[in-house]
Amino acid sequence: MVLFQSDDWGRAGVRDRAGWDELVAKGLDLGKNPYDAYSLETADDLDALRDVLRKHRDSVGRHPCIGMNFVMANVDFSRSLEEENSIHGNRNEIPLRPLTEGFPSPWERPGLMEAYQQGIREGIFYPALHGLTHFCLPAVRRELAANAERRTLLRTLWTAGTPYIHWRMPWVGYEYWDPSLAPDSRFLPLADQSAAINRAAEIYRAIFARIPLSACAPGYRANADTVTAWFEQGVRVVQCGPGDRSEPSLNDQGMLLTFRNLEMEPATQSCERDKLVTQANEYLKRGVPVVVSVHSINFHSSIRDFRTPTLHLLDGFLSAMLRAHPDLLFVNDGDLWEIATQGFFAAETEIIKVGGKFTDTEY
Repeated sequence: MVLFQSDDWGRAGVRDRAGWDELVAKGLDLGKNPYDAYSLETADDLDALRDVLRKHRDSVGRHPCIGMNFVMANVDFSRSLEEENSIHGNRNEIPLRPLTEGFPSPWERPGLMEAYQQGIREGIFYPALHGLTHFCLPAVRRELAANAERRTLLRTLWTAGTPYIHWRMPWVGYEYWDPSLAPDSRFLPLADQSAAINRAAEIYRAIFARIPLSACAPGYRANADTVTAWFEQGVRVVQCGPGDRSEPSLNDQGMLLTFRNLEMEPATQSCERDKLVTQANEYLKRGVPVVVSVHSINFHSSIRDFRTPTLHLLDGFLSAMLRAHPDLLFVNDGDLWEIATQGFFAAETEIIKVGGKFTDTEY
């Protein structure tokens, strides 16, 4: 079995070339890190990805499927700047614009929401929950109130339609994790995590008309409270990210823990097709599903063309895997959950029985 888990869909970054030029004019030296060119996928990016995925079919006739972890809201730049400017406003408030209302001005992404839905209907995109925001709201609120230099930087970015650039400002943290606090206090309390996850799940249900069965924490920063809050919203598959463990397993709550064991990230690191295929084959020989990590930046093209080399790599990888394994299955997190709990999954009109062992473990 091969499945793909991909983070950061729906999350706005640097606002295309116009936003890039605006930030450079304000004195930011962009281009030192690939994530300076992280922007936001376009409908054309998704169409190109769909074209590659539709070229390939597994042993039961199914296409590969990209599991897309969605960030459900973005900074509402105009409202945030109004709060900053207003004498009576709350200078620490960070208004958000949920994906149900589209993307915040001045972003333009015609056809993008429709492109997500088209891929989902075709079964080649699988939506999952990433978070309400990718950054830690309490951490950024604190910096707005306490640090003039950081407040000025955020204001510069928001004026250009960019929420933050994480590698340049790691103090924004990750949604459930505040890096500026003591190590044993960095995870937000359960109540705060639950409030964010509940709101994110509400937006998710409104867009996709389903519960979020699978979730991955921003930055892979999750603890037992995160899992508890996810469980209450219907999450049953926990994406733990890369790590030492490679086999999926069920925890004591009956949730399936998955671990990414193959990193296909050509936008940010060297990736060779033959090495990826060799690594994948080693897992399959052991009876372990191949869980591929490939972040959304790899499919972006509006500032820098990450898309073309990624699609070339993906196309070659899929072809090589299918040649080597006539019984290969392309699955998504929902399929893997059914396999772990029932021993089979439904592929359109066919029930596919899959052998394997999923042991209990603690999270």
